[in-house]
Amino acid sequence: MNGQSAYDRVVNGRTVSGGGERARAASIGDAVAAAEMPRLVRLEHNLYAACFTVMKLLPARYIVDTAVERGELRPGTTVVETSSGTFGLGLAMVTALRGYPLVLVSDPVLDAPLKARLEDLGARVEIVTQPAAVGGHQRARLDRLAEICAEYEPAFVPSQYDNPLNPAAYTAVADLAHERIGRVDTLVGCVGSGGSMCGTADGLRRYDPATRAVAVDTHDSVLFGLPDGPRTLRGLGNSLMPANVEHSTFDDVHWLGAAEAFEATARLHREHALFMGPTSGAAYLVARWEARRRPDRTVLALFADEGHRYQSTSGDPAWLRARGLHLPVLPTEPHTVDEPGRVGGHWDHMVWGRRPAPDPAPSPAPRVRA
Repeated sequence: MNGQSAYDRVVNGRTVSGGGERARAASIGDAVAAAEMPRLVRLEHNLYAACFTVMKLLPARYIVDTAVERGELRPGTTVVETSSGTFGLGLAMVTALRGYPLVLVSDPVLDAPLKARLEDLGARVEIVTQPAAVGGHQRARLDRLAEICAEYEPAFVPSQYDNPLNPAAYTAVADLAHERIGRVDTLVGCVGSGGSMCGTADGLRRYDPATRAVAVDTHDSVLFGLPDGPRTLRGLGNSLMPANVEHSTFDDVHWLGAAEAFEATARLHREHALFMGPTSGAAYLVARWEARRRPDRTVLALFADEGHRYQSTSGDPAWLRARGLHLPVLPTEPHTVDEPGRVGGHWDHMVWGRRPAPDPAPSPAPRVRA
C-alpha cells in the first residue's frame, strides 16, 4: 500500500495519518467492554449478584458484531428493532459507536427519560399506541417493525426474541462467574426474551450439569402458563412466547407482583447499597429465599440494570402510594402452587421440573361492571 496503513486516507491530495481512526477503534472496544460485563458482588455468605449497568448491551453488541463479521450488516444499513427497555438502549449505544442508523419501535410504556436518551444516541423512536387484539402492544410493535423494514430495504433486525445469538452472548457471563465464584448451584433471574437466563444457565451447566435455574416472571405474563394481561412490573414477562425461552432450562418459576418487586428493590438499596432497577429487586427477593433455605449451596442472581431511570416512578414513595403499590412489609416466602392455574397474585412459586413449554392459557373472561 506504498507505506500507507489501513487507517490512513488521502485528503486533498495528501496522506493523512489514521491515528484518529485507530484511537476511535480502540475507544469503541473500551466503551462497550466497560459497560457490558457485570460486577460480581457478594451479598450473603452463599448469595452473589451479577450487577449489570445495562445487561442487554452484551447481546446487542454480540449480535451486531456477529452480523458484521458474517456480512449481514454492511455500512449504511439501517438497524430496526422493537424494544421498550434496555435492549433498545444497548442497541442504541452499539449502533451509535459503530455508525449505523437505528429505528426502534416501542409503545407507551417507554418512559420519557429513556426515550430522550435513545434519541440523543441517534435513534429514531416510533411509539405504537394501539395494541393488537391478540398479543397486545408487543404484537402491534412487531407488525409496525415489518412495515419499517420494507421502508428501509435493506434493513437488519437483531430480533432479540428469537435470535440464538441473544442467549449465546451470555456464555461470557457464565465463564466469568465460574472463574470468580467457582461452582454455582442455583442461578436466579428474570425472564423476558429468555436470553440472559437460558444463555447463562447453559453456560454454567458446561461446568456442572446439576446447576439449577430459577425463573422470575410476573403475573399477566404468558411465559409460564398464565393468561396475558396488563403488567405494571416491566422488564420481565411477555405477551407473546419468544423462541429464546427454552422452558426445559428451568427447575422452578416464581411469579412476583409489582409491589413486592418494588419494595425488594428498595430493600436491596438500603441493605446492600446496590442502586438497581425493579427486575433486580424481583430477582433479589427470590434469590435471597433460595439462598436462605439452602445455606450449603451457592446462589447467583442476575441484576439487569441500575435504578436511575426509575427514580421518578417505582423509586419514588409518593408515586407508589398514589398507585396503591406501597408495601409496608416485604413477604419472606412465596405461596407454592402445583400448577399455573392456582397462581394467586402476590408472590407465587412452582416447581417447574425442566418441563417443556406450557399450553397457552385461556384468555380471562371479560369483566362486566354491575
